[in-house]
Amino acid sequence: MVLPIIAYGDPILRKMSEEIDESYPDLKEFINDMYETMYDSSGVGLAAPQVGRSIRLFIIDGEKYGEEDESLLNFKEVFINPIIIEETGQEWDFNEGCLSIPGIREDVRRKPQITLEYYDENFVLKEEIFDGVAARIIQHEYDHIEGVLFTDRINPLRRRLLKGKLHNIAKGNIEVDYKMKFPLLK
Repeated sequence: MVLPIIAYGDPILRKMSEEIDESYPDLKEFINDMYETMYDSSGVGLAAPQVGRSIRLFIIDGEKYGEEDESLLNFKEVFINPIIIEETGQEWDFNEGCLSIPGIREDVRRKPQITLEYYDENFVLKEEIFDGVAARIIQHEYDHIEGVLFTDRINPLRRRLLKGKLHNIAKGNIEVDYKMKFPLLK
């Protein structure tokens, strides 16, 4: 089932998400719904808060970036209760966008390599090192479960210049080709 993407301005996008365990109700169905929603909206990652659940879970399918980086062709994973253990390397800019903030893309500086501990969809504990665009996608989705948006990481002047556009998104004054829920619609 395709779920509505929660738009910028909704308080759930600013909450620190809660950890879950194997007994979380209908988890497999929810993960399937998240994938269906992400594909319907042409995303490469989706965090649970973006579909209205404040839990520490996000999904990724990096196939869209496979032409740029072949390692992303088979990069499809569920991340439950992830913890970034370490971020290393020289920060680099990458143009990011977000399904919850449609129509806005900005350069964001992040470190190129992360060490991540997480549970997969079968609650198998993993610790892996990710780098490049894979690390970037994870960092972006990880921010969502921490209540942080990519616009928080851009230059303050750029953020001020985007204020009107962000307010319009919250009010639903934007055209999107996927299902969204806008916090300020009456």
